[in-house]
Amino acid sequence: MNTPILVTGGTGTIGSRVVPLLRDAGRDVRILSRHRGDDQPGIQHVEGDTVAGRGLAEALHGVDIVLHLAGGAKGDDIAAKNLATAAKDAGVRHLILISVVGADTMPIGYFRAKAMAERAFMESGVPWTVLRAAQLHSFVLPIIRGLVKLPFLLTPGGLRFEPVHVDDVAARLTQIALGAPAGRVTDIVGPDILDIRQLADAYIEVMGGRTRRSVPVRIPGSVGRAYRAGDNLAGAGAQKGQRGWSQFLSELRTLTSDGATTPGAYPIG
Repeated sequence: MNTPILVTGGTGTIGSRVVPLLRDAGRDVRILSRHRGDDQPGIQHVEGDTVAGRGLAEALHGVDIVLHLAGGAKGDDIAAKNLATAAKDAGVRHLILISVVGADTMPIGYFRAKAMAERAFMESGVPWTVLRAAQLHSFVLPIIRGLVKLPFLLTPGGLRFEPVHVDDVAARLTQIALGAPAGRVTDIVGPDILDIRQLADAYIEVMGGRTRRSVPVRIPGSVGRAYRAGDNLAGAGAQKGQRGWSQFLSELRTLTSDGATTPGAYPIG
């Protein structure tokens, strides 16, 4: 038995892809979640809550590497600080955080919390790696699904995404977990930068539907200015994933037609 890698959010969208990759690499995994799951060969489930700080000492016992993949609408900064403090006390040797492109530039609470989570890891006294990723395809999907149902396609000026496939992110995180601490590493994004019109047209082409006339709208205030400036985009030098938006949609259509998924559940990224 080898030293387990602790994965928070190990049953979530990204974590559920990372855990099998770590097992394929011969590593044992310990998954921390609020509700304990059933153990499997090489996979141990423990109960705890990073936001409440509950169960962290027990989860970190005998652990050298921590992959913090858990996240939510609120509390990311608190969870990261609690985990970083407990990891320092437990003698962890590598803290890894998944963050978001634009964490330090987008004037939105979610992004600010991610920036504070990054800072908690950087100031923890534990060697660390932070990977910023663009939005997953499964994040963009419900936005586009909702927009294509409207009589007109609302197209906020300057709003662009470079959505990335969850498998590309999971593969990169696995490489990081099996390597040495590296600080802020190169961001990972999808292969294309797409606006709402392009995302919607690709969705309609693959999934079916009627093309709608665009109605330009303006996102007001500092958020709109940030999107128009591209502050949510990684810029030159980012690692580009292999699978783009159209390929994701093709995968989703195949899964849906095969009955392998349910509405609102996205087993692919």
